[in-house]
Amino acid sequence: MALIAGPTASGKSDLAIRLALALAKRGRRGVVVNADSAQVYSDLAVLSARPNEEEMKGVEHRLFGSWDGSTPCSAADWAKAAKREIADIHGQGAIPILVGGTGLYIRTLLEGIAPIPEIDAQVRASVRALPKDAAYAALQAEDPERAAKLAPNDSSRIARALEVVRSTGKPLGYWQEQREGGVEGDISLQPAILLPERSLLYERCDARFASMLENGAVEEVENLLARDLSPELPVMRAIGVPEIAAYLRGDLSREAAIASGAQATRNYAKRQFTWLKHQFPPDWPRGASFDYPLETHFAILLRD
Repeated sequence: MALIAGPTASGKSDLAIRLALALAKRGRRGVVVNADSAQVYSDLAVLSARPNEEEMKGVEHRLFGSWDGSTPCSAADWAKAAKREIADIHGQGAIPILVGGTGLYIRTLLEGIAPIPEIDAQVRASVRALPKDAAYAALQAEDPERAAKLAPNDSSRIARALEVVRSTGKPLGYWQEQREGGVEGDISLQPAILLPERSLLYERCDARFASMLENGAVEEVENLLARDLSPELPVMRAIGVPEIAAYLRGDLSREAAIASGAQATRNYAKRQFTWLKHQFPPDWPRGASFDYPLETHFAILLRD
């Protein structure tokens, strides 16, 4: 299996297509499998920069737009689906090309899932009802190791850690050490990490967000708002949705929405860049160029 990971606007989808076409020239079939947490949603074709039919160039793609925005796709949900797709692709004698920038998705697939028991509904409700400051203070008392790793305003992760320790009697870190179901030991992995020069990456982020507004992103957010979905759903918090929603409400001018969305995109790319640089094994190939050398890093897959 090939793995291509990189921050947003790094050209990882283009590289996946190049690899699939290079395999086709050698009589082999590559199938691109999405590992991006925004591109899984059918509602976010434009704002997630999901590849269209022309950009796919006849290469089969899977798990793109596979979830409706009303249904959250967790890392565990995605990993379960990805395992099925990878097994099916291997069964057809083809090569899965996993592509995306969501590190948690990728690590969950490779390393497995923490076997956390189901959270007691009453515990969850009581935790979620706590004010942000109170929840963080409680976590500091009940799971200080996890609290030290989280920012005081990271409400979703604070609540998750607190409900786990209260419901199971053990901290989140304990369960995360018990990971199971990963595929890392069962596959031959050919990874490539894209880490382009940052100033060029940020220029691409800015240009892409501005282009999105000209090519359907506003209509995409209008359609989401018309569905009256919970603002807590991942699809409603995706980069660009809050900014364009503010523009549609009249809270931001179009120019301010573009500036805000572009900044959010750069911030996200920066976090992805740092995560990808440090969280994957140091011996995984990393490339600084948008024109990633296929023959160098995928030589095993491309040999005749």
